[in-house]
Amino acid sequence: MNNKQFGYSIASTIETEVVVCGGGVAGAMAAVAAARAGAAVVLVERYGFLGGNATAGAVAQFNSWQTANGRRVVAGLADEVIERLLRYGGAGEHDVFVMSTGHKMDRIEYAPEVLKLVLDDMLQEAGVRPLLHASVLDVAVTGRQIDALHVLTKSGVVELRARVLIDASGDIDALKRAGATFLGLDEGEALQPATMMFRFGPIDFERFDALSKDEIAVLARRGYDDGQLARAALHSSRDPFSNDGWFNISRLGIDATDAMALGAAEIEGRRQAWKAAQYLRQCVPGCEGGQLRAFGTQVGVRETRRIVGDHVLTSDELLLPEQFPDAIAAGAYPIDIHPAAGGELLYQGLGDDHAYQIPYRSLIPIGFDNALVVGRGVSATHSAHAAIRVMTISMAVGQAAGVAAALAAKHDGKVRSVPMPALRERLLGDGAKLG
Repeated sequence: MNNKQFGYSIASTIETEVVVCGGGVAGAMAAVAAARAGAAVVLVERYGFLGGNATAGAVAQFNSWQTANGRRVVAGLADEVIERLLRYGGAGEHDVFVMSTGHKMDRIEYAPEVLKLVLDDMLQEAGVRPLLHASVLDVAVTGRQIDALHVLTKSGVVELRARVLIDASGDIDALKRAGATFLGLDEGEALQPATMMFRFGPIDFERFDALSKDEIAVLARRGYDDGQLARAALHSSRDPFSNDGWFNISRLGIDATDAMALGAAEIEGRRQAWKAAQYLRQCVPGCEGGQLRAFGTQVGVRETRRIVGDHVLTSDELLLPEQFPDAIAAGAYPIDIHPAAGGELLYQGLGDDHAYQIPYRSLIPIGFDNALVVGRGVSATHSAHAAIRVMTISMAVGQAAGVAAALAAKHDGKVRSVPMPALRERLLGDGAKLG
């Protein structure tokens, strides 16, 4: 049929209760949680696999599960992801390490390719209908109600009609097309840069891991000053199946919503990775026999659009920490700002037992009654976003949004009508941490 409003034909229409736009770890957890809570769910993803930055971006480690003194603040579905990775042999043990910048952090290293299998398994077992190789084309809106999501597929334009939309696209592409309002940057702020992850090996990890914090700092600074490294860091995570490491040491200061800039960054990122790999071979103990083996499928994007929500989460609230009556997830990752230029990192650590909360209201975009946002687009200031953007926290927020969407679908899709005690009780019962 022809749609005069949009000027193109709709090949088919799918009716469901919840549509999740974006299959990164936040979107995948939202889809699984919504389906397990009884909703019919369709998940839309532009690639032929799930995981987003965790797979296509090859981040290869899930950071910050706990406070500095070891109190766990992220669990629930995120724990299940790790348990399933371990069954495949695709993850290491939880450990605490010193980053190449000198800061302590806890993490679980994993194999990005195996994570694809884990997310496939979880969606299929929950009954989620994945619509892969599908890109957002447009959104039909009536007043405060999102009526339909139009996606471009190999089969033509597919119309998805649902009671609730969860935008997990990272760049918040669906709500952008719906006319949503976004937060700007304050004076002196810039979007955090993207990174091209790359795989390098084999590495003699006995020698590489024996390098002291000071030795790594000297090597990283030398590489940056000599123009071989894009930032003064040698941060890596080990592949569970080999003696290779995934390195996070490039820096690409772009607005990733600009198509031309994004393409140029992919090209520049590969160039930076190649130069960094040569520096590793020539100058870093344990890396002499290695070579560049793979690039990430895409650059890993830290920040683009952030929605204006019913509540804008601030760094002051994280640092207090503010206790929210509608808290639906918690985190302990520090305020970690990568400047768009230069080799340094702005890093504000937290106290030994410090954790903060993310309120449900920061997932609700103003101006819409049946939409939620998860992942790096939630309603937070630039500095607060620098803490809550990491994938562990995004999985927790995704789980909460999925349950909320399933509850809202039973109440005409009104996300503000979700009973908070019921939502929090369900999350706690499913093993999530709320503070």
